[in-house]
Amino acid sequence: MNKWNIALIAAGLVAASPAHARVKVFACEPEWGALTTAIAGDQADVMVATTALQDAHQVQARPSLIAGVRKAQLVFCSGAELEAGWLPLLIRQAGNDGIQAGQPGNLMAASYVKKLEIPKVLDRSQGDIHAEGNPHVVADPRNLRVVARVLTDRLKLLEPANAGRYEASFVAFDQQLAARIDAWEKEAAPLRGVPIVIQHNVWAYMTNWLGLDVVAALEPKPGIPPTTSHLAGLLNKLANTPAKAIVVAAYEDPKAAQWLAGKTGLPVITLPFTVGGNKEAGDLFALYDTTIARLLQGIK
Repeated sequence: MNKWNIALIAAGLVAASPAHARVKVFACEPEWGALTTAIAGDQADVMVATTALQDAHQVQARPSLIAGVRKAQLVFCSGAELEAGWLPLLIRQAGNDGIQAGQPGNLMAASYVKKLEIPKVLDRSQGDIHAEGNPHVVADPRNLRVVARVLTDRLKLLEPANAGRYEASFVAFDQQLAARIDAWEKEAAPLRGVPIVIQHNVWAYMTNWLGLDVVAALEPKPGIPPTTSHLAGLLNKLANTPAKAIVVAAYEDPKAAQWLAGKTGLPVITLPFTVGGNKEAGDLFALYDTTIARLLQGIK
């Protein structure tokens, strides 16, 4: 065998090497797509099922999403029933054994963090109650450190040839995130104890992290749209328990918040909630940068 044949065979082996494979990831929400990209970089093909301006509770199980799950090596979602109305259907229809519950290709972020608001009694008459606790874990960046570690280990398991790259990316990401969390907490110190009104409680992890005080909600019950009578009652409540601002997510209908603002003079602070929720929140670090900046500006 001459040296050219040897070179061609070697080149073929390199081209076919798993180290050059791109892991296929189906992310339910933008934050998990962004986290995958932060760890895997160009070694991942990431399909994100929802946008930052969609309510992840309510998504149509479109054929394109079924196709994405069918091809995926990893399905990466919030879990804790956030996607209960559509993800199980996608998984059933996809016929992909590797991404079934309990398999390495199934990763639910909320399963790995300390969840808040786990109900002692499950009563659906109380609205959109999640039996496993509040699923909106991205609102606290400290949760990202935990989830990023789990994600990295899953990627290493699914694509062992790229394990070193994934681990190096995780270490760099985790170090940067830890430093930024310290900086965010110092910057956000004036928010501690500030009373706010929210719409839907997607902010439990953020308010727990930053010490904001939720004194009222626009929804009469979780997931139930604001009613005229409930909003009228809020006016009376806020007369006795004043708030400093009304906080809504970019994907939420702002009409109720605007009505209450008109009656009370409170500012409405619209937060991105996830990556892409506004033009500034282009990545995970920018998400928290703009969140804290908007809160501080809004409560002045």
